[in-house]
Amino acid sequence: MTPGGRPARAVRADGELRERLIRLLPGGAASGSAPGAVSPGVASPAELPQPDADALLAHLVWSRLVEPGDGVAGALIDALGAAESLELVASGTGAARLCAIAADGASGGDGAAGATGMTGAAGVTGAAGAAGADVFGGPGGSRARGTADADAPEDDAPGPLTPARVRAGLGRWLPRLSRAASLEDMDRGIAAGLRFVSPGSLFWPDSLQDLGPHAPLGMWIRGEPELLAAFSLAVVGARACTGYGAHVTAELVDGVASAGVAIVSGAAYGVDAVAHRTALACGAPTVAVLAGGADRPYPAAHAELLQRIGASGLVCSEMAPGSAPTRWRFLQRNRLIAALARATLVTEAGVRSGSLNSAGHTAELGRMLGAVPGPVTSAASAGCHRLIREYGATLVTNAAEARELLGLAEDDALFGLGLDGRAPSRGRDAPRSVVPAPHPRRSAGPAPPDGGARHPTATSEPAAQPPPRQPALHRRIIDALPLRGSRRTEEVGRLAGVDARSANGALAELELLGYVARRETPEDGETGWALLRRE
Repeated sequence: MTPGGRPARAVRADGELRERLIRLLPGGAASGSAPGAVSPGVASPAELPQPDADALLAHLVWSRLVEPGDGVAGALIDALGAAESLELVASGTGAARLCAIAADGASGGDGAAGATGMTGAAGVTGAAGAAGADVFGGPGGSRARGTADADAPEDDAPGPLTPARVRAGLGRWLPRLSRAASLEDMDRGIAAGLRFVSPGSLFWPDSLQDLGPHAPLGMWIRGEPELLAAFSLAVVGARACTGYGAHVTAELVDGVASAGVAIVSGAAYGVDAVAHRTALACGAPTVAVLAGGADRPYPAAHAELLQRIGASGLVCSEMAPGSAPTRWRFLQRNRLIAALARATLVTEAGVRSGSLNSAGHTAELGRMLGAVPGPVTSAASAGCHRLIREYGATLVTNAAEARELLGLAEDDALFGLGLDGRAPSRGRDAPRSVVPAPHPRRSAGPAPPDGGARHPTATSEPAAQPPPRQPALHRRIIDALPLRGSRRTEEVGRLAGVDARSANGALAELELLGYVARRETPEDGETGWALLRRE
């Protein structure tokens, strides 16, 4: 108990955590600095107010508990604030009670002093303790890392919080709640020179809040944090782009970047790499949004490219350091590319290209969408043609039309913007703090699509639909299984970011479909699941 008679908080930024938090603030101590070195303007960890430290810590912890786009966690945080919602989850509050508190708005938000918290030695009772997780104050344990996927689509659908949805959420979050794992996230981020930006803080871009409850809970960054809110164009397309696709991408990016516009892309092979390299060659800012941890170059062949981007531009990710990219995380990463940019341009894409997913998010957010036509005989441009013909994308054939997509006239290309490409309405003089506001609220925004591109202006059905995709939950479960050997159901669920019941059901379905098989371990006789080779 505290001197005032309140129970001690289970999730509280003590001295050990606060020192690391300060080093993770943008503008904080360099990665190689001695322990205790803090950011300019903060003379010591004691000068970071406790409510601010708790709020920053809560966003950081939430960013590792959830998979990208977790609508249940987003709605809970919208209602209660990051610190208060995390406090209630860590202290074992049940699903029905969480829904009631969220509905009543009884919480005081991130700075509230009434919840139960996170000191170095205190244990956590209730659901968290019963789960056996290495919770804050616990003795330490393994981290949930690797081939995790995102929340099931039904959990991300818009709608009110219900006990069933929150209960499923608790089943996903609690196995990942670990003080040792969060400390490892911080240490890994500091060692890699990363910084952490949370909603409501100085460098947080308002454009991300358009994602509503699916907005990221924080961003791990390396480079110039101002570029998160830069006036930018997203350039995406096929990984296996043709010579035509590479040429037209370079030509358009050169014309747009020379006007001072930042270029946002995903650092993948093909169009993404051409866009980033062209921007670097022009001396223009460029932002790489990764599907895995910001400290983990992917693809590995682009390690040097990402190093160059981090030195003069920005590398960012919503995933905790060390997180592996998975198929579902790539799809969810696309929503960030669309939300960060003023408009999205698809320069070359086939009908099944992942860049069409970025186009779908752009349309859902109401941003401008452009596509570059290609030869009518080229399958590599069929996706662009479909966007133009069926989904209302603007046809773009030269740099002037690309600038027009951004609302820039031919003679005012970035004369009204700052040297770093910022629009005046997003200037750095806005009254914000480097730490999150006590209770940041997200603006209401449409739920992003979970598949291919859709556009509200579409007037006709496509003549031929591509083959149906594998259900998202199945993809996530398959990603959580090892390529060799087997894995137990509980471990599969933890790595995939789903509750045990969902994991068990999906594994049973995949077994019937011939994707997985049960394997008994000779040593202990326990049953695990293994991937099957498919012709």
